[in-house]
Amino acid sequence: MRCRRGEESIKARELGVMFNDLRVVGIGARASLQPTVGSMLNPSVALKNITTMRNPPIRDILSGFEGVVMPGEMLLVLGRPGSGCSTFLKVLSNQTSEYHAVEGDVWYDSFTPEEIAKQYRGDVIYCPEDDVHFPTLTVEQTLSFAIKTRTPHARFSDQSRDQFNRDVVDILIRIFGLHHARNTVVGNAAIRGVSGGEKKRVSIAEALSCRSLISSWDNSTRGLDSSTALEFIQALRIGTDIGRITTAVSLYQAGEQLYNLFDKVCVISEGRMVYFGPAKEARQYFMDMGYEPYHRQTTSDFLVSVTDPNARNFRAEVEGSIPRTAEEMATYFLASPLGRANRQSVDNYRNLYVGKPERKEAYSLSAELEHARHAPKGNSYTISIPMQVRAVMVRRVQIIKGDITSQVVQLVAQIFQAIVMGTVFYHLPDATSGYFSRGGILFFALFFGALSAMAEIPALYAQRPIVLRHHKAAMYYPFIESLAHTVVDIPITFVIQGVFSVLLYFLVDLQRTVSQFFIFFLVVFTMTTAMKGFFRLVAAAFKEESSATSVAGIGVLVFALYTGYTIPRLSIPGALRWITYLNPLGFGFESLMMNEFHTLNGTCSTLVPQGPGYENISLANQVCTTVGAQPGMATVEGNAFAYLSYDYEYSDLWRNYGIICAFGVGFLLMLLFATEFNTGSAFDSAVTLFKQSKGARSVGPVNVRRDEEKGGPSAPNENTRKQSKVFDEKKKHGPPDVFTWHHVQYVVPISGGSERMLLDNVSGYVAPGKLTALMGESGAGKTTLLNVLAQRVDVGVVSGDRFINGQPLPSDFQAQTGYCQQMDTHLPQATVRETILASAHLRQSEFVPMEEIQAHVDKCLQMCGLEAYADAVVGSLGVEHKKRTTIAVELAAKPKLLLFLDEPTSGLDSQSAWAIITFLRELADSGQAILCTIHQPSGELFQLFDKLLLLRKGGQTVYFGDIGDKSSTMLKYFERNGAPPCDEDANPAEYMLDVIGAGATANTSVDWHNVWRISPEAAVLEDELGRIHAEGRSRPVVQTELRTQFATSWRHQTIALTQRNFQAYWRNPTYLIAKLVLNIAGGLLIGFTFFKTKDSLQGTQNKLFAIFLATILCVPLSQQMQTVYIDIRSIYEVRERQSRMYKWTALVTSQILVEIPWNIFCSSIFFMCWYWTAGFDTDRAGYTYLMYGVIFPLYYTTIALAIASMAPTAFIASLLFSTLFSFVVILQPFSQLGWWRWMYRVSPFTYLVEGLFGQAVSGQAIVCASTELVPIVPPTGLTCADYMDPFMSYAGGYLANPNATSNCLYCPFQTTDQYMLIGFNIQYSHRWRDVGIMLGVTLFNVAAIFALTYIFRIRKGNLLPSLTRKL
Repeated sequence: MRCRRGEESIKARELGVMFNDLRVVGIGARASLQPTVGSMLNPSVALKNITTMRNPPIRDILSGFEGVVMPGEMLLVLGRPGSGCSTFLKVLSNQTSEYHAVEGDVWYDSFTPEEIAKQYRGDVIYCPEDDVHFPTLTVEQTLSFAIKTRTPHARFSDQSRDQFNRDVVDILIRIFGLHHARNTVVGNAAIRGVSGGEKKRVSIAEALSCRSLISSWDNSTRGLDSSTALEFIQALRIGTDIGRITTAVSLYQAGEQLYNLFDKVCVISEGRMVYFGPAKEARQYFMDMGYEPYHRQTTSDFLVSVTDPNARNFRAEVEGSIPRTAEEMATYFLASPLGRANRQSVDNYRNLYVGKPERKEAYSLSAELEHARHAPKGNSYTISIPMQVRAVMVRRVQIIKGDITSQVVQLVAQIFQAIVMGTVFYHLPDATSGYFSRGGILFFALFFGALSAMAEIPALYAQRPIVLRHHKAAMYYPFIESLAHTVVDIPITFVIQGVFSVLLYFLVDLQRTVSQFFIFFLVVFTMTTAMKGFFRLVAAAFKEESSATSVAGIGVLVFALYTGYTIPRLSIPGALRWITYLNPLGFGFESLMMNEFHTLNGTCSTLVPQGPGYENISLANQVCTTVGAQPGMATVEGNAFAYLSYDYEYSDLWRNYGIICAFGVGFLLMLLFATEFNTGSAFDSAVTLFKQSKGARSVGPVNVRRDEEKGGPSAPNENTRKQSKVFDEKKKHGPPDVFTWHHVQYVVPISGGSERMLLDNVSGYVAPGKLTALMGESGAGKTTLLNVLAQRVDVGVVSGDRFINGQPLPSDFQAQTGYCQQMDTHLPQATVRETILASAHLRQSEFVPMEEIQAHVDKCLQMCGLEAYADAVVGSLGVEHKKRTTIAVELAAKPKLLLFLDEPTSGLDSQSAWAIITFLRELADSGQAILCTIHQPSGELFQLFDKLLLLRKGGQTVYFGDIGDKSSTMLKYFERNGAPPCDEDANPAEYMLDVIGAGATANTSVDWHNVWRISPEAAVLEDELGRIHAEGRSRPVVQTELRTQFATSWRHQTIALTQRNFQAYWRNPTYLIAKLVLNIAGGLLIGFTFFKTKDSLQGTQNKLFAIFLATILCVPLSQQMQTVYIDIRSIYEVRERQSRMYKWTALVTSQILVEIPWNIFCSSIFFMCWYWTAGFDTDRAGYTYLMYGVIFPLYYTTIALAIASMAPTAFIASLLFSTLFSFVVILQPFSQLGWWRWMYRVSPFTYLVEGLFGQAVSGQAIVCASTELVPIVPPTGLTCADYMDPFMSYAGGYLANPNATSNCLYCPFQTTDQYMLIGFNIQYSHRWRDVGIMLGVTLFNVAAIFALTYIFRIRKGNLLPSLTRKL
């Protein structure tokens, strides 16, 4: 290939990196206090935070680094978590923006870091440890997109861009063994996709597809089995050699074969470089220093162990003079021959490569040849902006296809609302009685689209880390993602709004001319598109989702207030009127109103006077009460009505449309700007947080040291574990209970109606006192078997037997076992002690004294080495200590029968893995039965296990039995059956995987499953299982210890969960303060908009809308609430449900009980800001506070949680809530509802608004404004009073000039009671009835929360077949 590149004049280039006297400075302390609502509102804390912002504390993360990595070299970076490995790799990859300062010299050939960042960023990449991808894209689509954005212009002459893309995809899929998953979605925690190991391979393949020249890989083998990890490093080695690439890799638990593939190694201890040089000489260097490796300890483990005071081994003869601290070891290295040689290599690199213009020119020429023809040559992107837009648009279409459910839900929501509202306003009359209703339906048509757009915010935050990573790899500009999203969404919005507009327009029977319909559709479509741009802009402008939701909620309120429908522009106080000109909905509403009313000439529905005594009156002595009516005219022109009511003119229609387009373009441009320059997000804190405590002077343990972006504190002291080596509760009296499984098979249905067997006839047992390893390659079914044995599968068919002592499992088997999941799922705001205490408190009997439970929790903390971190907040811990917390949580439950662990060492360094497995070994020695899956164990770690169950792909057994001393038993089995002998220095765990053909591309000619089936060992296993069953059946059955499904009563669970959730809320100030700010801002905004509302007709209507808009605030508040509710529910569904910690009804009850007080408090604050500002009477405040400050939050809390209960994600919940939010009460007067009056009576907002409005304005006189008085010409010879008194006696109203003989000024309403009853069917006398109804509806909502949670989240399977059977 290299020869062909030369033949076709494709200029190759290479890039090395040199660093000298490197120092990286970070901001902030290594440990801090967890912020709470109290600390956020504490003035002294606020002043302290301001001082800290002005003078932030800084600390050295790295210091004293020097070295060179040449093209074609591979560097292995080793160190304990928190030592600075990730920071070092980021500096090599030129990703230093998150640090306070980077000092010293860093050169990439002749380029400075600034030049690389500006022009060649894609040539230097960093591949993080986490696997973050678009979950609905397939593996092939994910890789194809990455290749497409980095495809060079200079290719082989017979290779098109598409061909290049296909070739590279095929190569990567073949190298990483992803052919079977090629068309499988990547998935995430919510969407089922490829396995964890396969997802890691996708991440690696995606990074390789970027064709970088310097690549840093941060613990990229996490989650891979040792054979696949070795193949990955071998692939890197081949790529490094062929492409002359510079490669730096940090690895945890690296085997000897992996280590031997590297040229250089860098050992880091507490931010200091204690070795940098040839990998082959590192082991001897530290041995000469005075350290001794343990037996069969790999070189990488040995190099890391010398930096750990609790793990290193001294040579006895030189123990006194050995450097021990990081500073001493770094100084020792600099003075050593290898240190001097390293410094010489730095000088040589500087002389040969730095400051050479000819090298820069040659490199630049090669890079320019890779750029697409129209791509700017001076930036990092390989393809042009139009090509980027096209590629990202295709990806967006693929994402939408993968998540078609969301689009269907949006379409159904729009159709549902169009039909409901269309039938509510069905066939509006052209008469003046329909004028108010026309305004209402036009307002709804605009406002519902705007409200629905707000539901996109959660999804935009979910994709932000992916866009940021692609930006750093120079795939595309971040703004391209927003642009492509907008462009692709336009036709979807066009279709959805088209369906919505057709249904609504013709059901309502708006003006039926072609031009008016298309103008209506055009305005609605354009407005919806513009508002989507606004909410995307809000999401792009803020780092945290809760902040964006608060601002979006205030935005919705502003849009509703200042559209011109709820309060006309002329009625808005002058100081706030300018806001109407910043509201695009106002211009849209004006356009729709004039489009509709321009051709309308409605017959007057109410002529005054009329009725008895006025039969022979001519039209000249009557007038229509509608605004815009002229004396003597039986019709009211729409133009006059719109002008006098709203100050709208038809001539402004297209001007307004142009303004809407300008808003849309403006929102889009600001969105592109915000996306490009605010791509980052509020990632998890890199600081260990400790809970607030009175009088705390220092925070946390002294030795807390975290890498800037991840990592964990140092391993606990070995003595801590030894102090609690004996776990008293695990000591057994009498024969042990043995868990067995026999001929277990597991079959799941797959698409197309076929089935797939994941486990094939697997047998084995776990005995107390034994530590059993469950191993196999990625996708072999290890986690699946663990889930089946632990009774944690609810899909597919499980066959075979699972016994305790040969007898059926007790009904509370899950409660008598512990299960440590691979994902460390905990409530992030709880401390370590609180998390463990919650497990003990809920999974042990409630009659156990609290002192005993706390003593047991202290013992678990001690055993797991977590004493120093007991008060640390779990969400801020590193990988190791989260894993220790997960184990401690299960131990707190005192599992009697068995402890399952899924990948307890995944993501840990070798020392932490050793600490965890040693701890498990001690548990097993004290009588605990343990079954544990494990990846990449070192030889010495593997020796800690007693037995091994080895699976191959397809869930087939390859070996089950003893491992033996130095793995002799297991090795003899494989060697006896045709495997090559295992070398003395080889890792048996890696050897056996190689033998059975594990790995992405490996294979074997031996059918090891068949070998096992006919082996003597398999027969011995059958005999042993028979013996265990026979002996066990002669003993009493293992009794069910719990009389119920759970260890504690429902009341006990509810109290414990309520306390836990209150505590979590208090430690989540972002959420609560966002809720508080939304209420304060909303109260002040509505209050001042309707400031001191007058008693005129318009003023009375304004009071109605002041109340109505106050209820709209529940939409953003509910969306905030639903996100938190679903997050807490996810913890239950992922971990706590399977552990039988508590009943789901207790969790739901606790979540309701926690939300209600906060929502009542916030509504009370809203009431204080709103009630008196809007001009309501003080003597009526009591009832209004009861209804709005207490009952309303009870209602919207319960309805929001009921909707969230049936929604899988926050996005769906938000969409459903926006759809079901009812506008029927205000937008259509009661007298016009017709068939939909049942909906009026069903809608809770009817009774809420009736109670609030009836109490607030009842019994008050209406004083019409001059523009509201209707001029009437009386017959000659009559005064106004003589003429109008008979009519007013039954119709109501009053005359402003009763003694006049011409131009009588008539006001249609005299009291607010008359206005409320005729217009909206609101009666003051119903106010206490309304209270009762609202409380009743709230109780119904509570019942719905439980019912919907059961139906959609708890009950498994299809509901309809069950109902059919019952019927």
